[in-house]
Amino acid sequence: MIHGDEAWAAVLRRDRSFDGRFVTGVHSTGIYCRPSCAARHPARCNVAFYKDGNAARAVGLRPCKRCLPDDVTRDQAAIIKALELLASDDPPRLAALAGAVGYAPHHFSRIFKRDIGLSPAAWLRSERLRRAEMELKRGVSVTEAIYAAGYNAPSRFYADSKRKMGMTPSAWKNGGAGVVIRYAIVDTTLGPMLVAATDKGICRLSFGEDKGELIRRFPKAVIEPGGAAIDNMVKGAVAVIENPRTMPDLPLDVAGTAFQEAVWQALRRIPPGETRSYAEIAAAVGKPGAVRAAGSANGANNVAILIPCHRVIRSDGSLGGYAYGLAIKQELLRREAQHGAGGSAGGK
Repeated sequence: MIHGDEAWAAVLRRDRSFDGRFVTGVHSTGIYCRPSCAARHPARCNVAFYKDGNAARAVGLRPCKRCLPDDVTRDQAAIIKALELLASDDPPRLAALAGAVGYAPHHFSRIFKRDIGLSPAAWLRSERLRRAEMELKRGVSVTEAIYAAGYNAPSRFYADSKRKMGMTPSAWKNGGAGVVIRYAIVDTTLGPMLVAATDKGICRLSFGEDKGELIRRFPKAVIEPGGAAIDNMVKGAVAVIENPRTMPDLPLDVAGTAFQEAVWQALRRIPPGETRSYAEIAAAVGKPGAVRAAGSANGANNVAILIPCHRVIRSDGSLGGYAYGLAIKQELLRREAQHGAGGSAGGK
């Protein structure tokens, strides 16, 4: 059974990867829900966690009519089983994982990423890193945290840590000194889009900006036209705009404070077609009182769309602001809803 604090954190961020691993019992309303239920979050004092619907019904709770916690499709059942296998001491590779749940590898990878937001391999890296971070917060040594999280060697932990968000903070502090940034400006159905990348990944994605903005942000970097070097990243970014359900696994090269990076990770876990309030984002990163700071971190996002700050709204349901104008924000949300994810409108 998932630890209570971990389960509550999953509920606050509506983490679909925990669906099927437990249900949330809300004793003030007498119902139980999936961890990812889109309903308003209850007070923590009214919540208890149960292994499954049978356990929740045994104490008199009834299933939520919104998230239907007892209804499991074939795809969902496969993902639940896959998550159990990935969480084991010896997680299988994609081919064996897909075979164990009855799907072809490519097809299952697409289903997994559609529902979880990450590929199986990326989810495993993220989960191990999250476990290591939790162990470190409990005060254990780095070595103990690394092996408790399931890493076979410290080198894998440090590789995942570097991969987490990309460009080292010193490169940003020093205006990109020693970094080559390649860029392209392409026409899209939302207007001209700037895509800029280092050797590690995309460091800037924006609308209506030109090379001058890159020079302002990275005055000490070498900035040059991208050409074929960033062609795949540019194509991937355009594809996201046209169809948000086909998010490619594009590398990112951004860096911020620990709090900003936690907020950005929370934003990336919001499924297309759904939104969160600034308060919900603050709660999801374990800082429920830091609503303004969450808003500031949201606004500090350097890669629009790829870190979907447009999916955050105000608590009153209004869109709030957006760096590139509310018209673009509204259109992004409309496209995401149109592609079948379900959910309300939202933004940055």
